[in-house]
Amino acid sequence: MLIDTYGRVATDLRVSLTDRCNLRCTYCMPEEGLQWLAKPDLLTDDEIVRLVGIAVTRLGVTEVRFTGGEPLLRPGLTGIVERVAALTPRPRMSLTTNGIGLARTAAALKAAGLDRVNVSLDTLRPDVFKTLTRRSRHHDVLAGLEAARSAGLTPVKVNAVLMPGLNDDEAPDLLAWAMAEGYELRFIEQMPLDAQHGWRRSGMITAGDILTSLRTRFTLAPEASGERGSAPAERWLVDGGPYRVGVIASVTRPFCAACDRTRLTADGQVRTCLFATEETDLRAALRSGTAGEGDGPGSDDEVARLWRLAMWGKKAGSGLDDPTFLQPDRPMSAIGG
Repeated sequence: MLIDTYGRVATDLRVSLTDRCNLRCTYCMPEEGLQWLAKPDLLTDDEIVRLVGIAVTRLGVTEVRFTGGEPLLRPGLTGIVERVAALTPRPRMSLTTNGIGLARTAAALKAAGLDRVNVSLDTLRPDVFKTLTRRSRHHDVLAGLEAARSAGLTPVKVNAVLMPGLNDDEAPDLLAWAMAEGYELRFIEQMPLDAQHGWRRSGMITAGDILTSLRTRFTLAPEASGERGSAPAERWLVDGGPYRVGVIASVTRPFCAACDRTRLTADGQVRTCLFATEETDLRAALRSGTAGEGDGPGSDDEVARLWRLAMWGKKAGSGLDDPTFLQPDRPMSAIGG
């Protein structure tokens, strides 16, 4: 298993399939984009499946989420999902996406074995979407959500980030829309993972701000104690239930004590935390020898040992509450959500 010195066990693997994205969200990257990883630096489809297989069959991982960048830009995505679904034991699989392209791929992904999706949508207004993402693709995201629901990739979860002066007035409207459509809405505090390093604690919309806004239209009650488990979102019953809305408050209400995640970047680096400043290179280990049994260079045993060692050194918390906190060099698009 992947246990750390604080007794936490990582059973949830986040796998970034690419650092590329077809949006340019203001809270993530500059308008011109970034210097993307070179193809030789990316894990191949076979390497991804092998690493996920090691995690599932040797290290106790039960949940796998494919992320990016934008994972729908990965040409081999459907094949990767199908091969991971064939593992024993079979992990539960989800996808975090901006939804562009999901309308034409949702059914195939479901058939391949994907269980559900998280789709990012910060606004109901196409003009605000264009300002936030620098692209006119609002209609494509809505179409992707509908396709995911129709394909049975449920529960369909919608992730929304509120930005000052842009969409910070939309929390009640987003919740009313999500309830009407049958989507599970989760608000996420803006995190210091933008490539521009422009994040400022003083300017962010906090969980408290979001809840105050929602309560102008809805009655919210905390879900029963113990229901949250290791989930990152605190959830509230809306108007007595059964609908719940979630808030992921990584900055103001960190959930590090219950964290059960391990992360794999598109270039094969293990990260113990979104905000970690250290990585462990599994790509080099994979490519240093021959795959298979045994404990020599490149073996599954050696890769598993390195992964265990990396997670053993996981820190107690993200450090966001420390005045000396330093933002990681890698932005969210390169780490994986």
